[in-house]
Amino acid sequence: MNTKHYKPESLMMSHGYKPELSEGSIKPPIFMTSTFVFKTAEEGKAFFEVAYGIREKEAEENLGLIYSRINNPNLEILENRLSLWDNSDDSAIFESGMSAISTILLEFLNPGDLLLFSSPSYGGTDHFINNFLIKIGVEVVCFTAEDSKEQIIERINQTGKPEKLAQIFVETPANPTNALIDISVCKEVADHFSTEDKKVILAVDNTYMGPLWSSPMEHGADLVVYSATKYIGGHSDLIAGAVNGNTELMGRVKVLRTFLGNMANPHTCWLLLRSLETLKIRMEQQQRSAQEIAQFLPTHNAVEKVFYLGNLQAGTKEYEIYKKQYSGPGAMISFQVKGGEKEAFKFLNNLKVIKLAVSLGSTESLAQHPASMTHIGLSQEVRDKIGITDNLVRLSVGVENQEDLIREITEALDCI
Repeated sequence: MNTKHYKPESLMMSHGYKPELSEGSIKPPIFMTSTFVFKTAEEGKAFFEVAYGIREKEAEENLGLIYSRINNPNLEILENRLSLWDNSDDSAIFESGMSAISTILLEFLNPGDLLLFSSPSYGGTDHFINNFLIKIGVEVVCFTAEDSKEQIIERINQTGKPEKLAQIFVETPANPTNALIDISVCKEVADHFSTEDKKVILAVDNTYMGPLWSSPMEHGADLVVYSATKYIGGHSDLIAGAVNGNTELMGRVKVLRTFLGNMANPHTCWLLLRSLETLKIRMEQQQRSAQEIAQFLPTHNAVEKVFYLGNLQAGTKEYEIYKKQYSGPGAMISFQVKGGEKEAFKFLNNLKVIKLAVSLGSTESLAQHPASMTHIGLSQEVRDKIGITDNLVRLSVGVENQEDLIREITEALDCI
């Protein structure tokens, strides 16, 4: 089947799977097996050479099935389909978003190297960078959406070891403030410090907006990272992560994944395949509802400020980045209520259909308090600096009726 002219959403039901190989089953079965049988010893040798990175695959060669820690039909079908969304050469699925993030950081950083990362980032990412990586001798330097290209370069130079810059890790829009980082500027910074012998890798966490509303590789990203638990999974019933990229880099990522053993299991992959079939219609409905809610929030007298891409003012730097990088404003809203933690808790405690829980991107709407939950590990000084205030609430909009959601939000705000 020639899939060249088909959109990704049209291929999510069939790409990478041949029903005739599975008794004609219209959907891929769950391949609950630990190991696979080789036809010959020579075939087994060839498979292992590729899997362990001893040699590159031949032009028409596929990595054969060996062992479910390395590959599995459910894993491979899922990776083939997910690659379509970012138009990437390959994809790697992990058992969690943090598995994906930690693996690419470990693969492309060595003791003595320098990592540049954007702040704020997801609390787990921030903790891994500022606690674990430092322990193994990686030096880190952060920047924010307020910094210009020149200021970022100066920060790197001030470390005294600009030649050691090995990776730039960006999360945009930032969690939970929706601050925008210009990916193309980060690519220019990466190129500025790259040499013939050492390429600076640019990785972008696209969880908030991907894979539907943003394609970071089009703006210079080398690797695109997802917590697949979120929009890709979309039903709050699995934990998974993903990385997309070109053949060379993904080969390295997959070899390290093999030895860390942090790939997703067949059942999780099967659930993700199910979710990809409805990804576009889910995300579009979530976005429509979020736009309605974001228009309503500033009109309530208990709301101090709203952070939503759809509310950005034309002519601002943020708006220009938004129009360049994103096809829509997404379904993540953060807003400050008038008051502090007490008032934010009052709002959260009076929600009903909207559930008080962390995570995002699921069919149900979720609300949480970043300062005391997902970002509690940050110091008060850092939280104040990057806008994670005690009165900030983060809302992930689900697929419920938007009128019901607005009514419930109104009633909860009225309780403040």
